[in-house]
Amino acid sequence: MLSHLRYALQSSARRALSTAAVSAEVTAKPHLSSHGTSSLTQAPGFGILANGAKATTASTFVKPVYLSMSSLLPQAEDSPDADNVIELDPFIFDHPIRRDILHLCVVQHLDCLRQGTASTKTRGEVRGSGRKIRPQKGSGKARLGDGQSPMLRGGGVAFGPKPRDFSTKLPRKVIQMGMRVALSAKLQERGFGVVQSLEWQGSKTKELAQRLDELGWKKTLFVTGHEKVPDLLKRASNNLYKIETTTVQELSVYDIIKWPRLVVDVNAVEWLENALARQGPASPRIL
Repeated sequence: MLSHLRYALQSSARRALSTAAVSAEVTAKPHLSSHGTSSLTQAPGFGILANGAKATTASTFVKPVYLSMSSLLPQAEDSPDADNVIELDPFIFDHPIRRDILHLCVVQHLDCLRQGTASTKTRGEVRGSGRKIRPQKGSGKARLGDGQSPMLRGGGVAFGPKPRDFSTKLPRKVIQMGMRVALSAKLQERGFGVVQSLEWQGSKTKELAQRLDELGWKKTLFVTGHEKVPDLLKRASNNLYKIETTTVQELSVYDIIKWPRLVVDVNAVEWLENALARQGPASPRIL
């Protein structure tokens, strides 16, 4: 009897809850016009408007990245180019840091650098006779075959290395993301600089070394956006300790991470923004 009474009370409670939910849904629905359409309207550029009220949607604004430019050549203090500021694409130079992407790119680069020329001889390649060393039985010693056995000194190598290709591949978009992450990390570490040009006057190593000491640019990689590095800069920096020059086409994620400081010219920044930008080609603005 008690079980039947409890079941009847539970059923009546469920019916009451369902009735209340239906009535609340009916009252929450907008009133329909005579043509069966709702009174909610939508304006271009805005969200859904109820009874003509404006409801603007929040627009995403990406803050640009500004960087003070440097100069490889000495400049006067009153020079108009002394206080130049360049505007960088935040999609490239303010990307979220992804250590896993950097690890993938570095490992792939190091794999491609391996020569893979290590080679050993198997027992079939070692010079020598194939005669059995001693009889199988009767000597009281272990049984042996020919002298090229891997167990003997001077024999072949079992499961030794052979020439092979160690290179691995990564998707193009992963490498592009690695470039954006590496450039953003270098900029956050204050190890990224932009100059108007990498042209150097003179070929004396001593003069370039003095200028780099004034700027504090030690262990620096210079990257140009032209097809080749300027001849005078390359000639003057050949004998400098931990100073290298390269083109932006040859720049890799490993190079950006390896060098403590990266100095690029405006043409290199333009090439990077054209190659790594989310949208179409763009050019950096100098303010």
